[in-house]
Amino acid sequence: MADYKQVIIVRMDLGLPRGKICSQVGHACVEAVLRSDIKIVKKWRSSGMAKIVVKVKNLRELRKYERLAKQVGLVTAVITDAGRTIVSPGTVTCMGVGPAPEKEIDKITSELKLL
Repeated sequence: MADYKQVIIVRMDLGLPRGKICSQVGHACVEAVLRSDIKIVKKWRSSGMAKIVVKVKNLRELRKYERLAKQVGLVTAVITDAGRTIVSPGTVTCMGVGPAPEKEIDKITSELKLL
């Protein structure tokens, strides 16, 4: 059986505190799962529900990875903040990719550094 995982890509230029990053990552994880095919989610769950959090410099870089992921058919979930606390409403904070087979996600995100 192939290994499955999900990757969450976080913007570092916003200077978000750890707690805010954690909540945004949670939003990205859940939203990407909700957008995913149930068969893939079941395979991901049975392989341990791996989640990897990586970082990008800014929105431009995040959008680059969004385009690359979509080009190969991966599920993405770009998260925009409601603006109730730290950033302005509609600020893109992070993006979930997958779950999907690990080898497919790695083609897009393997060069990114862990958060």
